[in-house]
Amino acid sequence: HRLGIWTYIWDIKFLKIQEFMLDIWLAYSNPLPSSHSQLLSLCVICSCIAASVGGLFYCWMFSSLQYSFQFSALASSVLSFLMFLILFLVHPVRCLFTTIVPTLGTRQGRRLLLSACFMIVAVNIIPNIMNNIQAILKIIKCTCKNSMESLVASMLLLGNVSWDFSHSLKIIIDKMPYKLFNSRDSHVQFRNHSNIFQLNEKMVNTSQNIKEDFLYADKLVQKIILLTNRVTAGFFLFYLLFQATWYLKNYLTDVCFDNIYITPELEDLARENKTADLLICTSRKLIKPTSFKLSPKELKASLRHVFLLTLVLVVMLLVIATDYIAFHLAQTAVTEITQIPVVPVTFWVKYEIKLNFMDFFQSFVMVPFERNYHQNLTFVSSNCFMQTPNPPNTALVLAVLLLFCIIYATVFLEAYSHRLRRKISASFFQNQENQRIQYLYKKLIRKHKKKEQQEASVLC
Repeated sequence: HRLGIWTYIWDIKFLKIQEFMLDIWLAYSNPLPSSHSQLLSLCVICSCIAASVGGLFYCWMFSSLQYSFQFSALASSVLSFLMFLILFLVHPVRCLFTTIVPTLGTRQGRRLLLSACFMIVAVNIIPNIMNNIQAILKIIKCTCKNSMESLVASMLLLGNVSWDFSHSLKIIIDKMPYKLFNSRDSHVQFRNHSNIFQLNEKMVNTSQNIKEDFLYADKLVQKIILLTNRVTAGFFLFYLLFQATWYLKNYLTDVCFDNIYITPELEDLARENKTADLLICTSRKLIKPTSFKLSPKELKASLRHVFLLTLVLVVMLLVIATDYIAFHLAQTAVTEITQIPVVPVTFWVKYEIKLNFMDFFQSFVMVPFERNYHQNLTFVSSNCFMQTPNPPNTALVLAVLLLFCIIYATVFLEAYSHRLRRKISASFFQNQENQRIQYLYKKLIRKHKKKEQQEASVLC
């Protein structure tokens, strides 16, 4: 009993809501309001539409296209005001704007969504890849600098070894008997044609030039991508308006255009003329707008668009995968570099001299010389600045995947968007729709009679 009451109440509310929505649609689609209530309803509807479009336009310009706050707010305010005036005063523009909504579910809407995906990738994901690559380059720079300093220090150590060796050799020569060899003040030297300051200066200048070139290329690429995306988004937006205008113009001027639907009015006309069987014979060529079944032509077009979108999705996934790979490489490089130990290097010098000139001369033996020289090779010092790698933004990746899910959905909803666009145009221009129905009915009658005549001639 309670279920029946709730069902009765729900039916009443549903009928009231349906009547209310129908009244609003009549006020919005009629060329001229027939009452004060329709005029007020039209004003409220146009105000809500203008405010909503202005807000969406502001978010699109400020967040997606990276325009300034002042310019975005000014442009959206002007657009909202002009849209309210035009929608309220011009009836065909109301139809044009309303047909844009289902047009968003067609190819033009997919292009706008693809533009948003490209913008997300260009502004957020690609710079993150560049930052992680820059972190890897900084690690390589720091490692090379410290390795070079350690190498230069080891070369200086070799110089000290050579100096000690030559000094010891001089002492041996000076202490030899009979002055067989003349003492010399010179020393054996290990010559090192290196200057630590010059090496460091050259390395710093080279790395700074590479860094500046890298940053310049990064900024240039971002500017080019941003400008390209702005131009592309603007082109797609104006092309969307052009498509809606082109459709409405052809709908009003050409009765053959997009006139392939079995509407309830056409069925009523066929029943009045007792030719209902005519629609059954031609149902394969015509489309019933209330049916969810796709025609073979619509299905082939959907599959072709799915294939092209899959190629674009693969490119996007490659960029996203590159972001993750660059992050993991940078993270691994930082972890592995910091774990490289200090390498100890030891130079062990040992020599012994024994001279025996002739049998009748006494042998001359010196005390053996043995020394150790220690040096530590440091690849990464504590003063080396390690840039922390930036992890990929999972929220942006999910946003891109969500947009692609919507894009894939619009592929299969495109056929229904075309049907809805025709239905909206018919509700705004009912007289034109009646003429189109009459034309289609007469065309079907002519084809049916021609087919009967051909069959009769074959039988004869």
